Amino acid sequence: MTLREDGALISGGVVVRRISETSDDQLTDTDYFDLLDWIRREHEDEVALVEAYAKLIRVDDIGVLGLAIKTAPTLRASLERVERYWRVVTDTAVYTLDQSDDPALLVFEARTGHHPVLDFRNEGALAGFARNMYRFVESGLVLEYVTFRHTCRCEPGRYADLFGCPVRFDADRNAIALRSSMLDLPNRLGDAAVSDFLTAHLETEIGPLTHDTSVRADLLRRLTPALSNGLPQAADIARDMGMSERTLYRRLADEGLTFRDVLTEAQSSLAQELLRESRSSIAEIAFLTGFSEQSTFSRAFKRWVGQAPAQYRQQREPA
Repeated sequence: MTLREDGALISGGVVVRRISETSDDQLTDTDYFDLLDWIRREHEDEVALVEAYAKLIRVDDIGVLGLAIKTAPTLRASLERVERYWRVVTDTAVYTLDQSDDPALLVFEARTGHHPVLDFRNEGALAGFARNMYRFVESGLVLEYVTFRHTCRCEPGRYADLFGCPVRFDADRNAIALRSSMLDLPNRLGDAAVSDFLTAHLETEIGPLTHDTSVRADLLRRLTPALSNGLPQAADIARDMGMSERTLYRRLADEGLTFRDVLTEAQSSLAQELLRESRSSIAEIAFLTGFSEQSTFSRAFKRWVGQAPAQYRQQREPA
């Protein structure tokens, strides 16, 4: 299939689907997931479709990043490049190389809201990456196991055959586990000088895309719009972020924070913005920041800022 700039998807000379017009050669995450879901529903055998994708997709298809992955001296260096530069490919997910234990984990995490096709997308992403690691590593690569957060939708043994290792479902993370010794395996085309040259080019590409990628920042982006429906639950937010509640707590702890810390920051920042920029009443602002009672909001705001909401607003009104 071919996707034209006007959003027409062409197959065999016929328009089979239309999506929004592309911008800078990128699809919105909603259009991408809807398209992927449509493709999935057109095929009865999802495992066969995942396998076909894994066989078809190659690191060469992702431009400079693909070349940097292939020419890195070792598999470890390849995965470190993926971890840092994946955003030049998409902002819908990130890879994280967790080397805190043995086996190490190449973790795949969503950076979007929930969509019915995400479980299928995650299977395809890890299957494609596993297949490509076998291609660019010199020899002797063995995957320890693969895990998915979702429940298996068909015969588990077919996934084991696909990945060449045990596959576990209903896990904490979407991840490929590799022994540390595997990370030190050389790549077939490993060339430190070429890889460094390509990495410098990637630094230039990623520059305009750089923003705060901390868990705190991601959590703030999700909490703020959710406050008007009441206080968000950590388990629900963690699920939307593609991780378990326990993993969310652990990653926040790594940044010296708790879920309550970030929730309070979201409430305080939104309340101050609404008091400065909107004409909403204090009762309405209390509701919009997750409080059921204005009095409770007022006490909390004074604790955060040192002033009552009305006093804060009055001092910031134009003279």
